[in-house]
Amino acid sequence: MIRVAIVSPNHALRVGLREMLSNHANIRVTGEAVRLADVNEHETEVAVFASVSSVRGIEQKDFGILFLTDDIETVKPMLASGIGARGVLSSEASAHELAAGIAAVAEGLWVGAPGLVEGMMRLPRGGEGLGNESFSEPLTAREKEVLHHMAEGLANKQIALELGISEHTVKFHLSALYAKIGAAGRTEAVKRGIELGLISL
Repeated sequence: MIRVAIVSPNHALRVGLREMLSNHANIRVTGEAVRLADVNEHETEVAVFASVSSVRGIEQKDFGILFLTDDIETVKPMLASGIGARGVLSSEASAHELAAGIAAVAEGLWVGAPGLVEGMMRLPRGGEGLGNESFSEPLTAREKEVLHHMAEGLANKQIALELGISEHTVKFHLSALYAKIGAAGRTEAVKRGIELGLISL
C-alpha cells in the first residue's frame, strides 16, 4: 500500500485528487496539506504536489515528490535539486496516469509526462566516449531493463508483462529514458543505447 499525501492550497483540487485515487487498491491517501512543509513524513511515501506557486525553500524530504503542473519551467530547479522531487505530470493527467506515476515514484524512479520533460536532460550529440557518467541523471536499473527489452523488439504491453508492471508505468519509464539519453523515439533510443554502451545487439 502506497501512502500518499495531497498538497495544494485549493481545497476543491485536493478533494478531486483524493476522489481520483480512491479506487486504486494499492494507494491510500493518508493526508492533505496546504503546504509541502506540513506533510507528515512518517505517514507519507509520495506527495502529490498540485501547486507550484511557492516551491522555493523546500528542504530535503524523506518521501518522493510528484508535481502536477503544465508549467515545467517553474519546477525545473526542484527536479534538479535532489530534494526528493522525482517527476512531473500534466495537471490534466488521468487517474490511471496519476496512479502509475505515484507507483513509479514510490519505487524510487523518475517519471515525466512526454511533452513536459522533452529536452530537459538531453545529452550533447556527436560526442565520443559518452558513458553513464555523462548523463545529467543516470538511467535507473528499471529504465535499463525497459531499454533492453525495447531493443529486443518488444512492444510496451510485452515489456509490461516481462517486468510485471503496468503498461502506463512502461510509458513513464520510456519518456524518462528518452529525455535522459536524448532520443525522440524507440529507434533513436536503441541507437543511442548502443552508442552509449547501455545495450548490445
